[in-house]
Amino acid sequence: MSTRPTTPSDAPSFTATNGTLYLVPAPLDFGCDTQAPLQDALPDGTLKTAARLTHWICENAKSTRAYLKRIDAIYPLRHPLQSQTVVELPREVHKKGDHIAPFDARPMLAAATAGHDIGLISEAGMPAVADPGSSVVRAAHDMGLQVTPLVGPASLLLSLAASGLNGQSFAFVGYLPQEAAARAQRLRELESVALKTGQTQIWIETPYRNVAMLQSLIALCANDTMLGVAADLTLASEEIVVLPVTQWRRRDLARYQNRPAIFLLGKAVMSWQPEVLPLPPSGKSTGVAMTLAAVGSACGTLTMEIRSWGRRQSGAVFEGP
Repeated sequence: MSTRPTTPSDAPSFTATNGTLYLVPAPLDFGCDTQAPLQDALPDGTLKTAARLTHWICENAKSTRAYLKRIDAIYPLRHPLQSQTVVELPREVHKKGDHIAPFDARPMLAAATAGHDIGLISEAGMPAVADPGSSVVRAAHDMGLQVTPLVGPASLLLSLAASGLNGQSFAFVGYLPQEAAARAQRLRELESVALKTGQTQIWIETPYRNVAMLQSLIALCANDTMLGVAADLTLASEEIVVLPVTQWRRRDLARYQNRPAIFLLGKAVMSWQPEVLPLPPSGKSTGVAMTLAAVGSACGTLTMEIRSWGRRQSGAVFEGP
């Protein structure tokens, strides 16, 4: 087997006869009791492109057709829903993930070699990010097909941007273990990384296990570790809360059960430096110096600390707070 590096002449090239693989984002209201208007979450360009596609690769054909029906109510589909070609990814790709599994998705892209554009779609958000689809994208690159991501909601970035936590260094770690002891160990590891490096740690959970996740977090994490929960993103019931763990212990955790949510752990950061007023110089009359330290945490709370020192008349010895 040759190990010769690939050169530009060896690399697959785009051709006019090949179709394009479009990564089509879906709204974040999958499985929710209420749905948001599509045009509130997805731009017209994305909806128009989706309306003209006739070939799809998806997680679930039923939910994909339901999404296409919603699009059809805004922009008529190029072909009737019944004549759309909708192909599901294999079940093992859903369960085990296709980011590392040796799944060959090239046969699923055969229509693209005949000139048809294909849409890749997941149940919610952007396909191939915290969802199946990366094997299809890899196959498209291998086949020399153009891959075009369309604009739409991405829950991981929405939650990170709205958290106030470190957006320059962050890691998405997928799902955490379900078993309590393994989950506890993983949470300790994530907190350690967040506190030592400042890197924000992001993960997701199956909605019916949200309360169990929060209970583990508040039992294990340090008081001043920042914990964020972003629930029901893009919906009318959207709720994004970022607080030190000690404050989460006083909150109603049951409110997050069965709601799609993103979890974040981060390090508390001083938002601005304290302003220090100088003490009176030696030899002057007795006075009081005040230091006002304003410390803003990532959740926007403000702590005011006022310290005063009394100065002895006899010399340069000061009494501490």
